[in-house]
Formats: sequence, structure tokens, C-alpha cells
Amino acid sequence: MAQDMLLGNEEPSTSKETFLQQFCVLAKNATGDALLDVIKQVLDAPNVFVFGELLAEPNVAELKDGPDAKYYNTLNLFAYGTYKQFRAQQQDYIELTPAMQKKLQHLTIVSLAIKTKSIPYAVLLNELEIDNVRHLEDIIIEAIYADIIHGKLFQNTRILEVDYAQGRDIPPGYTGKIVETLQAWVNSCDGVSNCIDMQIKYANTEKAKRLYNKERIEQELINLKKVLKSQASDSDESMQIDTHGPGPSGSGGMNQQELRKKPTKMKNPRSGAVGLKFSK
Repeated sequence: MAQDMLLGNEEPSTSKETFLQQFCVLAKNATGDALLDVIKQVLDAPNVFVFGELLAEPNVAELKDGPDAKYYNTLNLFAYGTYKQFRAQQQDYIELTPAMQKKLQHLTIVSLAIKTKSIPYAVLLNELEIDNVRHLEDIIIEAIYADIIHGKLFQNTRILEVDYAQGRDIPPGYTGKIVETLQAWVNSCDGVSNCIDMQIKYANTEKAKRLYNKERIEQELINLKKVLKSQASDSDESMQIDTHGPGPSGSGGMNQQELRKKPTKMKNPRSGAVGLKFSK
């Protein structure tokens, strides 16, 4: 049985961007422990799921090569990384609170949803390092209520069908790959368009040939009918000449006077018989 976890078709509101801007304002004027505290707050905040703007702040970027590099690494992890990466190199990051760990799991689900719209439970269990299906479904439902994904849980097939996923931060240098991907898509579209144009030209040429052949055949039929009609007319005239032609001087035909002449009345043979008289 499928559980429909789709909360709505609307995209996340701009309030999340407003929350991030508030932290960026705090980070601009913060230094030392105050800046580290701002980073902890943004990682804990339930309504903030993008961090690129905060990473771009000069005083935050300076943490990368300093003694507090773990804070920068952790913020970078939440911007671009996954929960499995955190588990593989925990020594490079600060200690995460339960809320931070859950948020990183939600962000991992978003990363998977961007790649594919049908995510098997097995993949989610592996990426989130969870061994309990019920716990996994709770994490997914929380992500849906956080409005970072919209989708449905199919418990019979153990698949998460994603209808919408919020985008994550774009890693530095990744813009070139996006441009390459878009250019490849444009080239593919151009190829398809050229192929369609060729097919249209071929279809138009074939159509013109068929119309020409059709007109030619129709004209030939018209000409043939004229020839047959002319031959039939000549045959009728010939028959009339044979019927009403000249008399004995002609080709053996009889003239009208001969045809109308009354036949000669023959005498009775009895009236014309010669009598023979025999005597004794």
C-alpha cells in the first residue's frame, strides 16, 4: 500500500532565503567565537538548507586555513556533501548535534532526489547508514514536512517516488560542467532539428513526385478516353456507309428500287397444264 506524502505542489517559500540572509548579516560583523557561534546556529536552524552565500563571506572563508578549519569544513559539508562523507571522515568536522545530523541526512536525500526520481529504500538505508526501515520512513516524512522534497512512499515496493526536490548549492568550479552539459544538450537539439528538417524536405519531395505522377496518369487517362471515343465514332460512320451504299454498280449492294420491287406473281401450274387425249 502506498502512502502519499505529497504535501503540495507549491515550491518552498522565500522565507528560507530570508533566514539565510539574517545569518549572513550576523556573520559579516562577527569574529572569533561569535563567528563560530553563528556557524553553529545556521547548521542547527531548521529552515536553512543552502549555505553558499554564507561560505562566500570573507571572514568565513578565512577559517579555511586557520585553527578553526573544522567549522569551515562542516559548513562546506552541509553545502555540498552527504551524510556518508561525514561518517567516513568525522575527524575533519565539528561534532554534530542530533538536529545537525538529521538535517545532513535530509540534505543527502535531496542530493539523491536530484539524481533520480525513484529511490529504492536499499540506497537510502546505505547512504543514511540506517538499519531500520521505520526509522528511514520517519526521516523521509520529516524531509517532506520540511518542504525540501515532495513525494510518495511505496511501502510494498520499498521505493521513494520524488515529485519535487529543492536544489542544493553549486560547488565551486562546477559551473563549467553545467555549461558543458547544457551545450551538449543544445548540440543534441540542433542535431535533432536538422534531422527533422531533412525528413521534412524528403517528405515534401516525395509528395511533389506523387502529385506529378498522379496528374500525369490522370492526363493519360483523359487522352486515352479521347482516342477510344474517336475510334468508336469512326466505326459508327463506317457501318452507316456499308448500309446505305450504291446499287448493283457498287460493291454488290441492292438499291432501294430493287428492294421495294414487288415479287412476280406466279401462275397456277394447273391452269397451264397441257391436256393429253387418249383414244381407244
